[in-house]
Amino acid sequence: MDKTIDCIVAGSCVVDVLVRSVPLDKPIGRGSLIDVEPFGVMAGGIVANAGVAMARMGMKVCAMTCVGQDAWGKIVRDLFEREGLDVSLLQERSEAATSTTVVVIDESCERSFLHSAGAPRLMDAQMFHERMDTIASSQVLLLGYYSLMPNLEADLAEVFKAVRERGCKTALDAAGSGGGFEPLEHILPVVDVYVPSLSEAMHQTGHDDPRKIIEMYRAAGGPGLLGVKLGKKGVLLSPKAGDFIQVPMVQPPGEVVDTTGAGDCFYAGLLTGMLKGLSVSDAGRLGSAAGACCVTALGGSAGTRGYTQTAALAGL
Repeated sequence: MDKTIDCIVAGSCVVDVLVRSVPLDKPIGRGSLIDVEPFGVMAGGIVANAGVAMARMGMKVCAMTCVGQDAWGKIVRDLFEREGLDVSLLQERSEAATSTTVVVIDESCERSFLHSAGAPRLMDAQMFHERMDTIASSQVLLLGYYSLMPNLEADLAEVFKAVRERGCKTALDAAGSGGGFEPLEHILPVVDVYVPSLSEAMHQTGHDDPRKIIEMYRAAGGPGLLGVKLGKKGVLLSPKAGDFIQVPMVQPPGEVVDTTGAGDCFYAGLLTGMLKGLSVSDAGRLGSAAGACCVTALGGSAGTRGYTQTAALAGL
């Protein structure tokens, strides 16, 4: 089937209300008034963060998520359309509100969150099976976040198997604690790309050594590109069993303002590089550069740049 879409980014989509700077080392208390910067309102979650970053790098991206029939949902749709994302798989649901998060950021860019999960948690296997014709026209499906989608998690292995049978590669991202190794161990055999953060991977596997973590993923049947994001230490990638590639962190092209969405933007750069035929090392470097751009602005995608600028920052 002709591939008319580069990537479908599915799963978590949130309207983020960004509040900066708020001290996080002491309780706010009752009746307090804290002078902050003007609020930022933008879409977040992997669908917005990775989707917008990939679109800015020239990829044809389709957003697949659920929003409520409310003003927040309109904000999401309008932003996606402005950024050039295909919104044909964006579903409005009357039984839940659009997912929203207040992101409270202190002067050192540490964050706390007030979160209402909302409509994306309604996504289930049926939603994917009903859209398999569109999924078949995509090169890759990126889904996030593992462990935060209760109606989908138990069926995710079966869904990913069906996706791969239609010639579409699968990529998976985690969030929060990362969840456990069950049912992840049953999902990994049908995942082509999986690169969680170290903290997520530690929670899943009980290991703190990135190589041992990857080896545990590989032993569970992970066939494709595996890795662990290591923050300031870059990322460790493994394209096949016994093969490890250390990709260094790319220095941000400006002041670090907000680390929200950096991991999602890493995925955007990594997948963009792979779709463009770059080596695993260079694709990882592009991912690190996309993450580095992300942290220079408030929100998970505002700082991301076009392919030429991102590749130049990566030294490609």
